[in-house]
Amino acid sequence: MTNKTALITGATSGIGHATAQEFAKHGIQLVLCGRRQERLDTIKNALQKQTEVHTLNFDVRDFDAAKKEFETLPDAFKNIDILINNAGNAHGMDTIQDGDVDDWDAMIDINVKGLLYVSKLIMPRMIERESGHIINIGSSAGKEVYPKGNIYCASKHAVLAITEGMRMDLNPYGIKVSAINPGLVETEFSKVRFKGGSQADSVYKGYKALQPEDIADIIYFTISRPAHVTIADLLVFPTAQASSTIVKKDL
Repeated sequence: MTNKTALITGATSGIGHATAQEFAKHGIQLVLCGRRQERLDTIKNALQKQTEVHTLNFDVRDFDAAKKEFETLPDAFKNIDILINNAGNAHGMDTIQDGDVDDWDAMIDINVKGLLYVSKLIMPRMIERESGHIINIGSSAGKEVYPKGNIYCASKHAVLAITEGMRMDLNPYGIKVSAINPGLVETEFSKVRFKGGSQADSVYKGYKALQPEDIADIIYFTISRPAHVTIADLLVFPTAQASSTIVKKDL
């Protein structure tokens, strides 16, 4: 893995940040993408002691901005071997009839269109080289729908459909495509979803949620399988979780 280059979106926090740390341990060269340049700089400074790091500052919802940033990549970083489509979010917990259109747009634009935009920019060189691995970070919400999760669940169902279609279309070129679908992971996710509201404080109480490092470890395992092995679709829960609506809490 020491001669590989990985690009990670949403690298400034949570699963993306943990994955960057895990990859750096194994000497994987990193292209870290995010909207917060200050955080990108801090992470780069910490990780470049272990590997080479380049940062790109853009919003995945903006294809033109992403394209412009990708054009600035130094030659040493242009050939992306591993793409981690991690950037994503959830906004609100409303019934569909009470949903906020801006929330809908944010989830669809980031979770679906953002994944497509970044993949569109990376796939041509993978196809040309006939090698590469794309991992799309989905969610258990892509496997089932729960009350007031309507559009978020729809966006993550879309991620799985895109992943399956991507695997089929890229199969002739020997490119691996995987989906990693976590359940409850203790990150900034709930703070964003509840827009800083107090509901976020109780989401991870009373049980041990998955940690970003748990998912990063699984992602590294996925990319480090032999050439003839692809982990196509993986669902992972904390032990306390049985489904999106069943969580054993000790309160």
